[in-house]
Amino acid sequence: MSEDRHVLLLTHPGRPEALEVATRVAERLTEAGVRVRVPDGEVADTILGRCPVALVHEGEDVADGAELIVVLGGDGTILRGAELARGSRVPVLGVNLGHVGFLAEVEREDVDATVEHIVSRSYSVEERMALDVVATLDGREIARSWALNEVTVEKASRERMLVLTAEIDGRPLSTWGCDGVVMATPTGSTAYAFSAGGPVVWPGVEAMLVVPISAHALFARPLVVAPTSDLAVDLVPGTEGHGVLWCDGRRAVDLPPGSRIEVSRSAEPVRLARLNSSPFTDRLVAKFDLSVHGWRGRRQGEPGA
Repeated sequence: MSEDRHVLLLTHPGRPEALEVATRVAERLTEAGVRVRVPDGEVADTILGRCPVALVHEGEDVADGAELIVVLGGDGTILRGAELARGSRVPVLGVNLGHVGFLAEVEREDVDATVEHIVSRSYSVEERMALDVVATLDGREIARSWALNEVTVEKASRERMLVLTAEIDGRPLSTWGCDGVVMATPTGSTAYAFSAGGPVVWPGVEAMLVVPISAHALFARPLVVAPTSDLAVDLVPGTEGHGVLWCDGRRAVDLPPGSRIEVSRSAEPVRLARLNSSPFTDRLVAKFDLSVHGWRGRRQGEPGA
């Protein structure tokens, strides 16, 4: 009896180019004996839905039994794949069809080779830290979620700043009048935290980041804290600034003054599939287009020195 293998395939349903690539991937995997499942609600009437794929209802167990979740798209689509993988321990393999695509393992031109890697099972799995977050108001829980990249508390309106008190390991750190604060994983250090002025943290580093956004305070530097730390942010009561809690920029909850947001390392990491063993430095250079060799060339007297 032949082995029953299947993958869950995700892509952006509103992008014809992404659907075309996904269709090619689905056809090649099927020809190689790997069954392909796709969520039915969004692709049933597209070219992908007319391929030899199994349409499945997108519920809590949509990834159960899958060998991989193969995601064709940008970081937003890959984060959605991570949501579907939550609780199943199924690895996520991202193919970048977006812009920077820091979460993606390979680029679009590597799609055919990626299919071969999947068929031959020539990939490894890397675990990435995730964050758990709980928001309360007057001791009552108002939200509970998680994040792979970052948990962000932002001001709800442009006209008013937030007044936040940051706390680490049960000790008040500082009070900021600010646009918000980012609490990120090393994976998320190259996303919102980086844009807000935080450092790039290599994925192998066990740490969490706290990055204030446009803070009006003498002490408002980005912080790198232990992975075992408990982080908390309080929206100072009595102020008029309402906030919004965002998890990975995908899940939002309104926060009235007096809300408390507690963040800690999740016991459940996200598993990412890797096709090669190239160091993170290579990815950083490629994604940010750092011109290392050009700089060296100019030092050696090339044009432009």
